[in-house]
Amino acid sequence: MIITLIALVAMTLASIALVRSVDTSTVIAGNLAFKQSATTSGDAGIEAAIAWMNANSGILEQDSPTNGYYATSQDNLDLTGNKTPDDTSDNLDWTSASAVKTLVKDAVGNEVAFVIHRMCNDVGPLNGATCATEQSAQAGSSQGSARQMQTYQPGSWGSVANRGYYRITARIAGPRNNTSYVQAIISR
Repeated sequence: MIITLIALVAMTLASIALVRSVDTSTVIAGNLAFKQSATTSGDAGIEAAIAWMNANSGILEQDSPTNGYYATSQDNLDLTGNKTPDDTSDNLDWTSASAVKTLVKDAVGNEVAFVIHRMCNDVGPLNGATCATEQSAQAGSSQGSARQMQTYQPGSWGSVANRGYYRITARIAGPRNNTSYVQAIISR
């Protein structure tokens, strides 16, 4: 009889451990699903930022804070709040409409905000001395690469343009108090 009671207690403890393990696994799976959803929404934020840049290409030499655009890299700005956790004075205020561009909440309740930084030290036209740039052939001058492929000679582009680098950071605040960041570097 005592052996039966001991076996019954052992089985009860094992079943409690099994229920707790399944419950923990369900919570972890749910958190991962919300994190993945937030990352997907972040991609939409990056795409919205690129669309804004394409629509406003004429004003990219100056700051436009209400649109979340800055013509300088602002290297001292703490985008995530993790660079200097004890000092919040350098943090970006992701809730401020005058500092970031916030999109409408998506269907699952994720709120996406983005900020764009042109990788330059100063505002104004792109300058290879103060901006992170790359050289590329301008439209209509692709003969350099065609010549290079046909004759195995270095290409000679008659017209070369500087393309600037831009850092787009999107912050996603999810419905379960989860926060994700997505960042992309583009050139244009």
